[in-house]
Amino acid sequence: MNILQKEIRLRAYKRGFHLITGEVVDNFPEMKNIGTGMLQVWIKHTSAGLTINENADPSVRQDFETFTNDLIPEAYPHFVHTYEGADDMPAHLKASIFGPSVQIPISGGKLNLGTWQGIYLGEFRDQGGARKLVLTAFGT
Repeated sequence: MNILQKEIRLRAYKRGFHLITGEVVDNFPEMKNIGTGMLQVWIKHTSAGLTINENADPSVRQDFETFTNDLIPEAYPHFVHTYEGADDMPAHLKASIFGPSVQIPISGGKLNLGTWQGIYLGEFRDQGGARKLVLTAFGT
């Protein structure tokens, strides 16, 4: 079994949901050495998350942003953790709901995603900055 690992840094994204599949693949060419296996993508932050969903229609990502903001509003009056800004505690909650990682099968050295699937970065801060990902591929 081969185990490959690499840390990459994403550019800073504005708040919202962004397709990062291409960045993951482009920055991890070593994944081609895995015929059959898995890729885990892990984000090293508590105010951003990862998920897999629609990769074609950008309105899906817009609806994700709208819904999560309605679900967890910044103006929620009972937050105590507010000293880093109004978007901080909501960002922590959203990151916990979406989670810090996704796992994708690797087949023939490529991600085995469905036709309409892509990896989303959920950026939940207004000024989140560059984000770090740990990419771990394992298999044969």
